[in-house]
Amino acid sequence: MFTGIVEELGHLRTITEIDGGRRLEITAHTVLVDAHIGDSIAVNGCCLTVVELADDYWAADAVTETLDRTSLGSFSVGDAVNLERPVRVEDRLGGHIVQGHVDGVGRLHTRDPLPDGSTRMRFTIPRALLRYVVEKGSITLDGISLTVAALDDTEHAVEVAVIPHTLSVTTLGPKRLGDPVNVEVDILAKHVERLLATRE
Repeated sequence: MFTGIVEELGHLRTITEIDGGRRLEITAHTVLVDAHIGDSIAVNGCCLTVVELADDYWAADAVTETLDRTSLGSFSVGDAVNLERPVRVEDRLGGHIVQGHVDGVGRLHTRDPLPDGSTRMRFTIPRALLRYVVEKGSITLDGISLTVAALDDTEHAVEVAVIPHTLSVTTLGPKRLGDPVNVEVDILAKHVERLLATRE
């Protein structure tokens, strides 16, 4: 489980195609301090397992299922990625409950800098995910816990107000129009829907 508070920006060191999947080597420092083979690390909100570990990088295998459901298949060597270690029981939960199980891929539609230094960003997301999103609720975009500022059901879009700090320490800063983002909606909403659907 994660919180959506990005700890570090890593970079894709190498990408190796393996039987329809990909091995990703990612440079990092902070998230490697207490990492071990078999641990989980979220990469742009996608929970991956550490399969190789060195002093300044780690590697994970992204299988076909992961590549089909996330933006990891569009990565190139040198790309920056948001990294987060799993939450420890004694940690503060600064964001919200994030599983690292990506629900779909959205795209940046507009970005508008505001006078207060923040940036209003609008993302289109898969229409099927909109029912799990509420204004002032939480959504995870590329592993970042964000508050929903507005919804547009017609254009299946969500808007978030991003503070300057978040822009400077995550991949949202350089994100360009049309760029993909991994979307994870609130797991609690999905559980509630499932419970209500199975009531007799």
